[in-house]
Amino acid sequence: MSSSSSPEQYVFGYGSLAAAAAATAVANGGHVAELRGHRRRWGVAMDNARDLPGYKWYRLRATGERPQAFVAFLDVVPGDGAVNGLCLPVDAAALRRLDARERNYDRVDVTERVAGARGRVWTYVGSAAGRARLARGVRERRTLVSQEYLDDVEHGFRALGADALAAYRASTDPPPAGCEVVALERIDLP
Repeated sequence: MSSSSSPEQYVFGYGSLAAAAAATAVANGGHVAELRGHRRRWGVAMDNARDLPGYKWYRLRATGERPQAFVAFLDVVPGDGAVNGLCLPVDAAALRRLDARERNYDRVDVTERVAGARGRVWTYVGSAAGRARLARGVRERRTLVSQEYLDDVEHGFRALGADALAAYRASTDPPPAGCEVVALERIDLP
């Protein structure tokens, strides 16, 4: 962080990061922003059959069963238009925590793509491995989207106002063909 009152670095959140911070972002030094030249899509997945220490897996809320599937998450890719979201102030420690959390993604500098950037801006784009898992899940017709994740993201953009929710919906592709949206319960691993 700089010695001035404004941070030098931000993370542009366009999915769950934006949703989690929507209610308090402005009070905590964040601001609404757009990532130009991009589109939001369901672009990465985790393999729900694998246990990774410090990560998570999902079970079906209806049955408690652990589906042998790939769980999809939002991603951004180059495209026409802009993706709305939040620029959230971060320091080096916060970036390290986010890098660990966002294991299906790579952190990239998008400062030049964010209008009115107030410092260096990072975002998380799907890693090659995360995108390959989604492609495999789609190919094998074993891809799920968590209804709770989807609802949380929409709720976050709704908290930013009707225009923000409309912009989110307009800049987000639907889940891939054959991808089922289901009620899942997240299980965090130690």
